[in-house]
Amino acid sequence: MKLFRNHTYLYTTAFLFFTGLSLVVAILPALYNQENNAPLPGTEPLSDDALAGKHVFIANGCVACHSQQVRNVAMDNVWGSRPNVAADYAHNTRMHWWMNTATLMGTERTGPDLTNIGTRLPSLEWHLLHLYNPRAVVEESVMPAYPWMFQIKEDIEEGDKVVNVPAEFMRDQHGTVVATREALQLVAYLQSLQQAPLPDGTAAPAFLYRSQAPAAAPANVSADAAATEAIADGAALYAANCQACHQATGAGLKGAFPPLKGSAIVQDDDPEVLIDIILHGYNAREEYGEMPAIGTINHLKPEEIAAIIHHERTSWGNQAREVSVAEVKDIIAMLESKKNNP
Repeated sequence: MKLFRNHTYLYTTAFLFFTGLSLVVAILPALYNQENNAPLPGTEPLSDDALAGKHVFIANGCVACHSQQVRNVAMDNVWGSRPNVAADYAHNTRMHWWMNTATLMGTERTGPDLTNIGTRLPSLEWHLLHLYNPRAVVEESVMPAYPWMFQIKEDIEEGDKVVNVPAEFMRDQHGTVVATREALQLVAYLQSLQQAPLPDGTAAPAFLYRSQAPAAAPANVSADAAATEAIADGAALYAANCQACHQATGAGLKGAFPPLKGSAIVQDDDPEVLIDIILHGYNAREEYGEMPAIGTINHLKPEEIAAIIHHERTSWGNQAREVSVAEVKDIIAMLESKKNNP
């Protein structure tokens, strides 16, 4: 055949075939998506620090272990409130004309998906401690530590961001751990990763292959069984919203995050302060990192807050009365009234 005897003809044909295939399969669909998917309402381009942090993320190979795509399968529901859509990536632009857009969707999850990490874990202190030594906050973590993003200083200067590292993770070093600008920029990028809600009236893609819901409990279910179910719900909500800092044992991390085990605030007969902290955060103790307003950030409902504080007030040896959902609602209303009418 002439095609195989004439190398020029063969290579030209192959080149034109793959060029055409690339246009049809990759380039034209990409241009179509770029022209027809605007950023979601309420979203903003990355700040200068977050953009610099994205460069740090790329430079340190974080995409090798972390994805940024919530797939439409039920197992991905833990990473975001909905599967990703094309508009979620509309703010991504070329960093240079000769570079790709660096969507960083990833192909492997040795570590968790980061699509919504800025909402799931908004705490600056948590992220810095996690970067310094991941085992300090997640005992089972296989992520490498990044101590070169920090300095050990004897004298703290104005503007330094101190990281409260538990003594057992200081590796016989003396001084105070201070985050470098590079570390702060990387955390700014991670905090910017928040899944935006779809516009009103837009149906979110469904998560597929959900497991069958358990059969409804019989009407004569015992009070003890109902209480056990409530405790389980509280435990799951605690694990999702609180455990990263306060740990599964409720013991917190010395010098970083306060313990809930034996806490006077947690066990107080009046839960107003505890609910206020969950909703609006807390930064009254210099020896610990600032707690973000996790209840507001994660849009926790009164029923979810009641389940969380029930778990905290009855676990790890804590013994405090049960707080009803109605009482939680009343306290939330009172706190809002105080906020609006100081």
